[in-house]
Amino acid sequence: MIHSMTGFGKAEGIVGGKKISVQLKSLNSKQADISIKLPNGFKEKELSYRKLLSDLIGRGKTELYFSYENQAESGAYKINAQVYKNYYQQLKQIHEELGENLSDLVSSISRLPDVIVNEEEELSDEEWRQVEQIIQAAAESLIEFRKAEGESLYNDLKSHIDNILSLLEKALAYEGERIEIVKERLNKNLEDAGQKEKIEQDRFEQEMIYYLEKYDISEEKVRLRTHCNYFIESMDASAGQGKKLGFICQEIGREINTLGSKANHAEMQQLVVQMKDELEKIKEQVLNVW
Repeated sequence: MIHSMTGFGKAEGIVGGKKISVQLKSLNSKQADISIKLPNGFKEKELSYRKLLSDLIGRGKTELYFSYENQAESGAYKINAQVYKNYYQQLKQIHEELGENLSDLVSSISRLPDVIVNEEEELSDEEWRQVEQIIQAAAESLIEFRKAEGESLYNDLKSHIDNILSLLEKALAYEGERIEIVKERLNKNLEDAGQKEKIEQDRFEQEMIYYLEKYDISEEKVRLRTHCNYFIESMDASAGQGKKLGFICQEIGREINTLGSKANHAEMQQLVVQMKDELEKIKEQVLNVW
């Protein structure tokens, strides 16, 4: 069954005293386009996580949002004494020159960059595996979302294919009329040219055969049915059929265009226009199929 490329997934877990939160969003794209935003301390795993998501999710523009918060005070934060002293000496000199009070100096320095540093312990191999499992759980949540969206896409696409086949059957009902129209038109042209009495019956029949073959749509209707059935069969197959469905749409379009050029009948032309409209709706939806 086809999957949509649009989806959302998330997962959370506790690893090493930290609450890890992962969110994944995906949109349609011709290729696998993965964007990962990791906080400091996790960036070293970006390539590994990128490969994991590429293997699990496949085609589409996917964004990973990763955040964490400490669940308990761990004493991992401390003052960088050297940086603090440098700030203090410079600010003390400025305050003395300006004659300002030094009472707020300590609180001011504590908010300056790199004064308070985080010295959290490195995650163990087992904790790294747990983080990866959270990312994988978020990916699986995204896949389920895309699968559910895919079911809706499937029903919509199938209805448009069914409409094309229904319009084809309506068009075929005019085949008999088309033959009579060709005969009448040929007779009228001969009469207008004053040649009808001079043309032998055999010659007239040859002309008729020529025009009937020229406007014959037997092959087109068979191929159009075949392409439409193959489209549905491909949707019923495993996920990852998006590009194939796009190629099948091209083949369906060729047959519909040929039907239009051979129609030679006003009502059939109108039905062909409706087929093209249904096909355009299919093409728009196929862009979001993985």
